[in-house]
Amino acid sequence: MRRGERGFTLVELLVAMVIMVTISGAAGAATFQTLKGVARGNGYMSAVRQVENAGHWISRDALMAETVRTDNLTWPDFIVIRWVERDYDDDDIYHSATYYFQDISSEIGKLMRRHWSSAGANETVMVAENIYYDALHPNKTKANYNSPKLIVKLTSIVDDKHETKEYKIVRRPNF
Repeated sequence: MRRGERGFTLVELLVAMVIMVTISGAAGAATFQTLKGVARGNGYMSAVRQVENAGHWISRDALMAETVRTDNLTWPDFIVIRWVERDYDDDDIYHSATYYFQDISSEIGKLMRRHWSSAGANETVMVAENIYYDALHPNKTKANYNSPKLIVKLTSIVDDKHETKEYKIVRRPNF
């Protein structure tokens, strides 16, 4: 050390350490709150995505529908939609899409779509997960068809977050 220079005193070092610990604590708390908010948002966004995906598939089929059934279906069927793909050469292709529930546990399960056509299609896809269905509480997920309007209410529950949307689909006129 040169003559006339001084180092930091013990009090100055302690004050600097207290300031650093306070700033670090505040930064840690802010980071924790941000991560907690992101996790909360992820559950909600997953629920929204599931409901929107199911609504997309059902709307897509219902717009082409010639017949829609929502009543008197055998469990686990939810909606049955049928349509005909018209051909100028009288080679019409008949389609049927059945939406049904699978792997229900605590009223939450997968919404599946089974598509069949006279052209040879026979495929099953999962449309959405975490869809809430309870026949005793039809205000959660339900479907009602009154020609030409199909009303589908879907609820998805992911963790403790849920999303409910109602779709009103009016089928295209068949010529």
